[in-house]
Amino acid sequence: MKVVLAYSGGLDTSVIIKWLKENYNCEVIAVTADLGQEEELDNLEEKALETGASKLYVENLQEEFVRDFIFPTLKAGAIYEKKYLLGTAIARPLIAKRMVEIAEEEGAEAIAHGCTGKGNDQVRFELAVKALNPRLKIIAPWREWNITSREEAIDYAKRHNIPVSATKEKPFSIDRNLWHMSYEGGALEDTSWEPDEDMFLLTNSPGSAPDEPLYLEIYFEKGIPLNINGKEYSPVELLRKLNKLAGLHGVGRVDLVENRLVGMKSRGIYETPGGTVLFLAHQELESITLDRDTMHFKEMVASQYALILYYGQWFAPLRRALDAFVERTQEKVTGTVRVKLFKGNCFVVGRKSEYSLYREDLATFEKGELYDQKDAGGFINCFGLPLMVQGLLERKSKGD
Repeated sequence: MKVVLAYSGGLDTSVIIKWLKENYNCEVIAVTADLGQEEELDNLEEKALETGASKLYVENLQEEFVRDFIFPTLKAGAIYEKKYLLGTAIARPLIAKRMVEIAEEEGAEAIAHGCTGKGNDQVRFELAVKALNPRLKIIAPWREWNITSREEAIDYAKRHNIPVSATKEKPFSIDRNLWHMSYEGGALEDTSWEPDEDMFLLTNSPGSAPDEPLYLEIYFEKGIPLNINGKEYSPVELLRKLNKLAGLHGVGRVDLVENRLVGMKSRGIYETPGGTVLFLAHQELESITLDRDTMHFKEMVASQYALILYYGQWFAPLRRALDAFVERTQEKVTGTVRVKLFKGNCFVVGRKSEYSLYREDLATFEKGELYDQKDAGGFINCFGLPLMVQGLLERKSKGD
């Protein structure tokens, strides 16, 4: 039997290789998706083979991740519970997609993952597998074995001489990719605890950020960011550049107690420096290029889109249908947004587009040629007619 394992080299997946071989008597093929983890991928193959994997695939999926997962989410304006930019949620379906492809190439019968039975990621991985190849068996060790905590997983690793970097004093669960960095577990489970500065890896403390603001101009074409300050970048390069600049200025930190799909609340700390800048800039560009009704309706679509992604339903028909709507709205979301990064904040200070629906001669408080202010009286009478009738009825019922 062959099992394809989603492998990060962290505590859980390092332990799982040994456990799978002991309990399923199987060959374990490890798969790591390179989504921009950088040094986390160092010496990964050696580690995977030493802990029992027959081989390790390290798949560079960075371009596909940005092009086919991050940018559609950005264009949709998806944000979960007003804070979370879905960095983990949008990575899981891509990883699962590549794992299914490798499983089919290798003739594997099953796919395994290291997600806990309390989290969202188990749903995201497994729904993707069910959508792409429902014949594959799914093995979720955290729902089968007798290990009940990360502390016990660390003990298991020590007993079997499995090298892991997690410690009982700081067993944070960390997920990193081009879009974000997330931290869960450990001391963070106390919602009153303020994280130490040494926990953050992508952003400076706002207090120690530069004392001078940084201005950037970001150009979008049909909702997709193409250049910064007039210099064009590839999608991956652009995001790396923004991560570096925004991170330097302490932009993109979020401390969130969120509602997990499985029903419990969970605290997560997120760093999304470049993503925060892009999200705010894109939103502002839409403010001048979308008409009122489309913009208001798209806000509802964005909320539903975020739920779909958070719940692991990337491959659901509804997500594809909403993409069609979003693509239509982005046809004229082209232009430049100017932002100011300063002490942990991203301020939008300017926006312009050849498709802008904003007209100074209409908006001005000075005399204009296109709008007669006297017309507003008739409009208000018509618009307020239902309220007026209601008011008359209420006064009549009081004998007035």
